[in-house]
Amino acid sequence: MSVTWSNSFPDLLCGEDSGVFSGESPECSSSDLDSLASAEESIAGFIEDETNFVPGFDYLTRFQTQSLDASAREQSVAWILKVQAYYSFQPLTAYLSVNYMDRFLYSRRLPQNKGWPWQLLSIACLSLAAKMEEPMVPSLLDLQLEGAKFIFETKTILRMELLVLSVLDWRLRSVTPFSFIDFFACKLDSAGTFMGFLMSRATEIILSNMQEASFLEYRPSSIAAAAILCAANEIPNLSLFNPEHAESWCDGLSKEKIMSCYRLMQELVLNDSRQKPTKFRPQLRVTIRSRMRSSSDSSTSSSSPTYKRRRLNNCLWVEDGKGCS
Repeated sequence: MSVTWSNSFPDLLCGEDSGVFSGESPECSSSDLDSLASAEESIAGFIEDETNFVPGFDYLTRFQTQSLDASAREQSVAWILKVQAYYSFQPLTAYLSVNYMDRFLYSRRLPQNKGWPWQLLSIACLSLAAKMEEPMVPSLLDLQLEGAKFIFETKTILRMELLVLSVLDWRLRSVTPFSFIDFFACKLDSAGTFMGFLMSRATEIILSNMQEASFLEYRPSSIAAAAILCAANEIPNLSLFNPEHAESWCDGLSKEKIMSCYRLMQELVLNDSRQKPTKFRPQLRVTIRSRMRSSSDSSTSSSSPTYKRRRLNNCLWVEDGKGCS
């Protein structure tokens, strides 16, 4: 889950209540605007707390020095986005999955075994995020069917989930960019005319940049502010807004970090528009997804996929870093 300022600043937020990802344009009524002052205090609290839900400051350096494999991370994030689109999971689910993965990797090194440890970690993190955010969660076997190179038994994934929970100290409710984008959008567009577009477009930009390790340098609040600014560039009425003024949206924001993230984001958005890559979007499918179940149900399965793929059973490393293959 991701904390947010909406709905009187509850500790727990259901995505369907926030309206962040809908295509509708919510109005900023006078009462809403009056509440922004008190909301700023809560947002400032999120900013103060957000460092507790991101990897350490030297995490990016590990990729730059090749201590960690940036390409393996990129492939893992791409797979998470693919599954998120296939099952129409919320964007927050995908973001939390990657957040859990990065926080785990900062504290625990993976065994050097031909890719399967990365996939096992990705599946476990996605499963945990889906259980936090989705009303219906596929079985652990079905979760692996979309582009997975390896197939793991349910008990193996569950053991990996417990390891992730232990490393994360069971702190799954994270502060993410989605904790801020509705607040920042209302700050930028107080009339509420373009709120729906700003939030949906900012969400697309955030998801499309998750594979880029360079964004690990920035906190969620800076990423959210930069994404809203990039979305505003596509609206003539808002494109004249000076990005340097975003710092005034709330106490605790860093103008330097916002501007740096904004420039990087603009560059990638421009490159994406030139290359016109295939976007990760849910597609209509005329298939029956079996074994879909409530997140409260147990994630077990006794069937196997009909096509051939390598199956890894009970492959989980322990404290000393040893594993099986």
